[in-house]
Amino acid sequence: MTTRAGFVALIGEPNAGKSTLTNRMVGAKVSIVTHKVQTTRTRIRGVALEGAAQIVFVDTPGLFRPRRRLDRAMVAAAWGGAADADIVVLLVEAHRGLTEGTRAIIEALHERASPKQIVALAINKIDRVKAEALLALTAELNDAYPFAQTFMISAEKGHGVDDLRRWLAEHLPEGPWLYPEDQIADLPLRMIAAEMTREKLTLRLHEELPYQLTVETEHWQERKDGSVRIDQVIYVMRDGHKGIMLGNKGETIKAISQAARAEIAEFLGRPVHLFLQVKVRENWMEESERYSEMGLEFRDGNA
Repeated sequence: MTTRAGFVALIGEPNAGKSTLTNRMVGAKVSIVTHKVQTTRTRIRGVALEGAAQIVFVDTPGLFRPRRRLDRAMVAAAWGGAADADIVVLLVEAHRGLTEGTRAIIEALHERASPKQIVALAINKIDRVKAEALLALTAELNDAYPFAQTFMISAEKGHGVDDLRRWLAEHLPEGPWLYPEDQIADLPLRMIAAEMTREKLTLRLHEELPYQLTVETEHWQERKDGSVRIDQVIYVMRDGHKGIMLGNKGETIKAISQAARAEIAEFLGRPVHLFLQVKVRENWMEESERYSEMGLEFRDGNA
């Protein structure tokens, strides 16, 4: 049997549904999903199997106009993920249509997509609009870029996702699989655990705070009884942020810790002892070490 394998980069504006689609394709949670934009910071690879094909999904950070150093690193990671991929899938939210942000991504695709790359379009959240609006949007987007194929999907509900996965599998290059059959993600476990904790923080905390914190796994200790002890540090930029995160009598951090521990334990399939510590580091966004921990490049200038 001829095997196929390759990389599929999902690109689009923040909150277009890239993480939800990655998780749906892989059949497990490998990418964090929240209602807040710019949640994905690194290129998360999720591995899905379709027949004799192994599809490696690169869930990139959302593409937007960067303002801070962290923003620039995230946008660079997104375009880096697209550059390395065999197939690029542009995700567009049906109800938002052809926005200025999507227009800018399409312009960049004209410049950046290599002649060898296949670029497909996936219009997501189709349950939010009527059929006529979908057809009009499809025509408008295909006028703007010569997409190889257009798919109408709902990543959240699963509509159209199987068709997209089959099509991707058929169009990947022939070759041996890139990962073992039972591997579903190529982020290190310590980074996946940190991302899971960050998701719980993002869901629990409001306003700007989630964008001004980062989580790192400092220690990972395998125990003889099969459980694992995980020590994580949450870096925040101000003392006030630390107070918000701890909450009254430590209730907020306790609830976050319990939710994160349960999810990490489910992912690993074994008991987890999770210990969280909150530290104030005013300039963590300017420290190259923090970026290395996130799997991002520390860079100056524009992406």
